[in-house]
Amino acid sequence: MRRVLLWCVAALLTVSCGENRHKEADALLGKAKAFYEQGRYEDALATIDSLRKVFPNAIDTRKQALTLYQNVELKKTQQELALVDSALQAVKQDYEYQRHKVEKDKQALRATPDELTMLTRKRVHRDSLQTRFDVLCAKIRYIHKKQKE
Repeated sequence: MRRVLLWCVAALLTVSCGENRHKEADALLGKAKAFYEQGRYEDALATIDSLRKVFPNAIDTRKQALTLYQNVELKKTQQELALVDSALQAVKQDYEYQRHKVEKDKQALRATPDELTMLTRKRVHRDSLQTRFDVLCAKIRYIHKKQKE
């Protein structure tokens, strides 16, 4: 009789703790959603990562967190893409202006080593921004693909 009573108490404790754990997971998800709505994307991602680590068995909550994670990453990447695009356009314009100037100086045999070095550095900077732009575009396409699945 005592064993049955102990098993019942243990079962009740397990169930009540499970419900508490589920509520805690939902609260953490709510916190992540609030961060997302406030535009605090890094905090939202960190909260979702905590949710995944602390509550590995909260399957439904984790599914919702995955959807939120994709949305957060998408918004964050879109913001970064806008900044990189602006910088890229400015650098491209500056590079083209400097390239035309250096070409004229080369034709007139007045190009200096400093001008050539500066032009090379501007080209490298332009190319690195273009690469970053391409990577961000690919990341956005990948997130959209995953969201459709």
